[in-house]
Amino acid sequence: MSTTTTREYTDTDLDEIFAPVFARIARGAVSREEDRRLAHDEIGWLKEVKFGALRVPVEFGGYGASVRSLFRLLIDLATAESNLPQALRVHWSFVEDQLLATDAAEREQWLRAVADGTLVGNAITEPGVGAVDRYRTTVTDVDGGYRLDGTKYYSTGSLYSDHILVAADHNGERVSVLVDADAEGVTQHDDWDGFGQRLTASGTTEFTDVQVRPERLLGAGYGAPGRTYATSYLQLVQLSVLAGIAARALDDTVEWVRARTRTFTHGSADLPREDPLVQQVIGRLTSAAYTSRTLVLDIAEKLDLLLDGGATDEALLDELEFDVARAQYAVITTVLDATTQLFEVGGASITSERLRLDRHWRNARVISAHNPLIFKLRALGDHELNGAALPYAWSAGSRTTS
Repeated sequence: MSTTTTREYTDTDLDEIFAPVFARIARGAVSREEDRRLAHDEIGWLKEVKFGALRVPVEFGGYGASVRSLFRLLIDLATAESNLPQALRVHWSFVEDQLLATDAAEREQWLRAVADGTLVGNAITEPGVGAVDRYRTTVTDVDGGYRLDGTKYYSTGSLYSDHILVAADHNGERVSVLVDADAEGVTQHDDWDGFGQRLTASGTTEFTDVQVRPERLLGAGYGAPGRTYATSYLQLVQLSVLAGIAARALDDTVEWVRARTRTFTHGSADLPREDPLVQQVIGRLTSAAYTSRTLVLDIAEKLDLLLDGGATDEALLDELEFDVARAQYAVITTVLDATTQLFEVGGASITSERLRLDRHWRNARVISAHNPLIFKLRALGDHELNGAALPYAWSAGSRTTS
């Protein structure tokens, strides 16, 4: 489709464009789960309608959407297929980085590329010893550019992407490197073995003697010291996925209960949909979907203010980091509880593999484990009690190495 017009796109316009695509994606969610079929076709449908260009200005071929509109649509996409917003998580922060870039020519080049369908995946986390001290993935100076070597895990979305944003060590500094997904020396594996979010393409990526042009060394990498909008932004994508999971769990459970005629001799009504205890469970589900969605969109409005101002307001950066951290507890606990309780509305038949309702809890549980809540709650408590700074970025790995 064409987005060459310079008119503004309203939320109604965006819904008319994307809602039919989301509905098409939703129809295949259960079969994809059964077959463990990566969503290459579905990513292609999103490319056709330029979903990856939501935040790209209209003059560069995008939709010029606000951050709030983006996150509203991410929740809707997660309702259709929770794997896809997570798979595109770093793509959105890459676009924001281009919007904030000071080099006008380079900024326009990448924004137009995104409007033409370019997607960016990531390779940040490392297996084994990891990157608590420094990344084992290295950028080495060579004549005319650099060489990239290393192994990454949880390379979310990279199998769906045209480029991979790699976090690496360059002479003791954390840097970001952008490489082509099909570059010589790049090997990707679909070996993510988590019990949920199975289609996020979060497997291992190996980089062996990958040649990197000088302009593809993009500066400070993930985990570099200092404040950044990216931590709260990327965490909010995860919370939008949880909000979408809650919404889909509600829809699926309501549909199942409405059609059900079987109940129990000691039930409170002749039909499950009229049983006050069943109604109470549905009440929990709708509350979880509403609460999580509302929190995500409220924080997204603050991100709009921050990014519109160049992401330099230190007080607002701290406020956003604090808000996302405490929203993490509210959303995770609410959604996990609701996706567990939904099974109380019926007997053993609700556990049928044909329904795959267990995928909602499994997906929510896996998303929730990415940034462990126990460490976030401790950081919040230390902040409230002692004024300690919140951790803006962190790495996983061994604290002591030989």
